[in-house]
Amino acid sequence: LITDSKGTKRKRYPRELIIKMDSFHYLSKGIACLSLLLLHLFCAANAAAFNVTTIPFNKGFSPLFGDGNLIRSSDDKNVKLLLDQYTGSGFKSSDLYNHGFFSAKIKLPSDYTAGIVVAFYTSNGDIFAKTHDELDFEFLGDIRGKEWRFQTNLYGNGSSSRGREERYYLWFDPSKEFHRYSILWTTNNIIFYIDEIPIREIVQSDAMAVDYPSKPMSLYATIWDASNWATSGGKYKVNYKYAPFVAEFTDLVLHGCVLDPIQEVLTTSCTGKDDQLEGVNYATITPKHRMSMKKFRLKHMYYSYCYDTLRYPIPLPECVVDPLERQRFKDTGRLKFNERHRRHSKRKSQVSRIKNYENQDEV
Repeated sequence: LITDSKGTKRKRYPRELIIKMDSFHYLSKGIACLSLLLLHLFCAANAAAFNVTTIPFNKGFSPLFGDGNLIRSSDDKNVKLLLDQYTGSGFKSSDLYNHGFFSAKIKLPSDYTAGIVVAFYTSNGDIFAKTHDELDFEFLGDIRGKEWRFQTNLYGNGSSSRGREERYYLWFDPSKEFHRYSILWTTNNIIFYIDEIPIREIVQSDAMAVDYPSKPMSLYATIWDASNWATSGGKYKVNYKYAPFVAEFTDLVLHGCVLDPIQEVLTTSCTGKDDQLEGVNYATITPKHRMSMKKFRLKHMYYSYCYDTLRYPIPLPECVVDPLERQRFKDTGRLKFNERHRRHSKRKSQVSRIKNYENQDEV
């Protein structure tokens, strides 16, 4: 015991004990905070993640072309598609689907990839050549140090003269790690997802009529040489000095109502499957996810056919024109220079290695 200046007796602990007590106190607080953080991250991840069942390659897919450039892992859960100076490669689902959820984790080629297209899409063009339906993710190659660009598109009943392209920048390097890309197609809507973020929704309406995809489709994945248009409108070509170019696919998902590709009749009634598909957590865009989609489109979309008044003086019926968003785009549907410059200037201050920017792609 010690006596202070006021004559009060107090306990005096050895300095070493005080240090240990303080250390234990802060360690306990740190463990508690870390536990709460991990719990929060765990709950957030599980709340956001899609509840999907993946399948191995041999349970749902077959080679499409360039068989020698298609490499499957020993457990058949991972597929690599290669492009070299001789050929590209691709695979497709073994079945056709009348609506569905189609998804894969994809890692794109690294280094210099200008002129290359990696496509992940649904189509029935091999059966309905003149009236085909299609839903696309197309990744448009990259110049080292630049942002990756990609586009989404859809065709219904052979409406190829009415392309519905939107183009965007990716906010991450897709060659560094896997990201999930998904297409949801139901009787009511179509949603394109990156990871768990919806980036585009098309809502079916009577006004769209036959332009809304309605016939069974297969899922495709391909890599090929598109030097004449893919990167900066064809300004940059594929350089095979960097070949082979490798795109990796894993965690493949096929969920929908199957059509027999030979008999071309539904194997079961699709009503139940459609109801099930529309009831899953990724079939409805929540207010929170809608806000995420709006932010993505504000920051990363640089072309929209809905704002391309030279191409479509009257917007196509599914277009929801936001007057404020419309002001950011030229009559060509491309982002105005000042909007693009402001966005790139901000990024330049964050990523010093990006020094110059190309003109917009030709659409």
